[in-house]
Amino acid sequence: MNTLTPLGGGKVTVTPLGLGGAALAGLYTPVSPAQAAATVEAAWDAGLRYFDTAPHYGLGLSERRLGEVLRTKPRAAYTLSTKVGRLLEPHAGGGDDLAHGFAVPATHRRVWDFSASGVRRSLEESLTRLGTDRVDLALIHDPDGHEEQAFREAYPELERLRAEGVVGAIGVGMNQAGMLARFLTDTDVDAVLCAGRYTLLEQPALDRLLPAAQARGKSVVVGGVFNSGLLADPRPDATYDYASAPAGLLHRARRLREITESHGTPLRAAALAFPFGHPAVASVLLGARSAAEVRDAAALHAHPVPAALWNDLRSEGLLPTETPVPGPGQALA
Repeated sequence: MNTLTPLGGGKVTVTPLGLGGAALAGLYTPVSPAQAAATVEAAWDAGLRYFDTAPHYGLGLSERRLGEVLRTKPRAAYTLSTKVGRLLEPHAGGGDDLAHGFAVPATHRRVWDFSASGVRRSLEESLTRLGTDRVDLALIHDPDGHEEQAFREAYPELERLRAEGVVGAIGVGMNQAGMLARFLTDTDVDAVLCAGRYTLLEQPALDRLLPAAQARGKSVVVGGVFNSGLLADPRPDATYDYASAPAGLLHRARRLREITESHGTPLRAAALAFPFGHPAVASVLLGARSAAEVRDAAALHAHPVPAALWNDLRSEGLLPTETPVPGPGQALA
């Protein structure tokens, strides 16, 4: 697990598995401080040295919780990423934040801001919550409805911050592939974080995004490899893209499970292994909310996946023939 891959050929490196911080902040259901801390410690013990968070996650709670644990670790021993694009403003209205997916008190409200000053302010406030003097990777977060401002203002400011040495690498994180491909071709980002769009279930990132990254020597971090739970456990009430899974996709996921299990491979192990077949993929983020989930994912990651499994998926039409897959029996270090 301690194999390190440089992002975009630069100095910032990531381990094959990273810990995504959304679940630490009570995504959908509450997570206690002790449970969150135990999750981060388990990730560290399993060899994960890449940790990703954002102000959006639990209105800053993810950053605070992650920072509390990482402050006990050698700063040079891990890579930390956070995001810009949403500022947090105090909110006295009460209630909870479940409308945005987090089981936390609504102490603040999110304000979209992709301006240069907003980017710098966001990063400064994140550093305070994290309790550190720097982040290694800064990502523009979900600029879907703010594309031109993100390119005209947010991105150039990240370039300046990288040149100043405030951050080591820069990029963009989204749940879509199209705009990420534009960032890869039109800017000098080091990496992009693509969530849910390059999985065993579907591969839209293979059209433009991944070829662009490979051609330019840039890196892709893949999130959402279980498609919001559908590939973790394709049961009737499974979710996909944070909503109920459509019947057609549920059927597809079940057939994927039948084939992977016929080869003695859990579906989750195949889903974790799949993205690493593409040379541009540097790391996969786990959305664990407990120490047990981290340990389970680490064990699945080490599970060899036979070449015959990928061949059967192709012959069934469940995986396009041109899609790259990991090497025979590959289990990543």
